[in-house]
Amino acid sequence: MENSWIKRNKWIFVAGPLALAAFIALFGEVTMLLWNWLAPMLFGWRHITFWQAMGLLVLCRLLFGGLSHGGNKGSGWRQRRREKWEAMTPEEREKFRQRWGRCGGFPPPASETRETP
Repeated sequence: MENSWIKRNKWIFVAGPLALAAFIALFGEVTMLLWNWLAPMLFGWRHITFWQAMGLLVLCRLLFGGLSHGGNKGSGWRQRRREKWEAMTPEEREKFRQRWGRCGGFPPPASETRETP
C-alpha cells in the first residue's frame, strides 16, 4: 500500500526539494535587495552579497527564532494558562492576583468586568 502511494506521488520527491531551494533563494534575494536598498542610505553601511544575505537570515533565525520547526511556540502555553484561569474559582483568581500582581498586574478578563449603572 505504501509503495503504491510512493509510485503515485513520486513527483513530491522531486518538486519538494526544488520548491524548498527556490523558496530559500527567493528569501535570500529579497533580504539582499532590501538591505542594499535601505542600510547604505539610512546607516551608511556597505552593500552585501547574496551569500551574506543568506548568512544574515540564518543568524537571525538562530538569534530570534530558535532551532525549533514549530509555529508559534507560545500559543499552546497561552491556551493552557487560559484554561487553567477559566477553571479557577473567583476566590482562587483573587488570591492569584494578590500573589502575582507585582509582575505587571493582571487585569480581569472581559467576562469578569462589572458594569456600573
